[in-house]
Amino acid sequence: MTTNDSELEAFFAARAEAQQSKNIDRLMQHYDPDIVYYDVVPPLRFAGHDEVRRNFLRWFDGYDGPISLQTHDRTVRTSGDVAFANMLHLDSGTRKGGLQASIWVRETVCLHRSNGGWLITHEHISIPINPENLQVWFAAEKDQPA
Repeated sequence: MTTNDSELEAFFAARAEAQQSKNIDRLMQHYDPDIVYYDVVPPLRFAGHDEVRRNFLRWFDGYDGPISLQTHDRTVRTSGDVAFANMLHLDSGTRKGGLQASIWVRETVCLHRSNGGWLITHEHISIPINPENLQVWFAAEKDQPA
């Protein structure tokens, strides 16, 4: 394992812990001030710490208690001070109103090393849809055929 691999493994673990515990201040430490973030909810684009922070607070507020976020199939490629990663997440927990729900999401992130640490400069979250009816595809298993 290279230094980059070790650093990024620790980076993603710390970010996941901040997400699951809904610690917005620790979570935002993982993002470049000029972050561009594409999510599955409107608007089409979130830009900068303030907008991304508000979007994460919206996500956190949708849950009673912690968020379970299991990461699968992460692939990371680095070159110097730049890294790209993609992964799947099973996002679950108790939603407001008591609904127990799980959803698979896809994530791609672009990172750069700044002042000895990694920061996310671009993040894209997507959910699969059925192209025949444009409905969200709620797969029970990550490798379930459509």
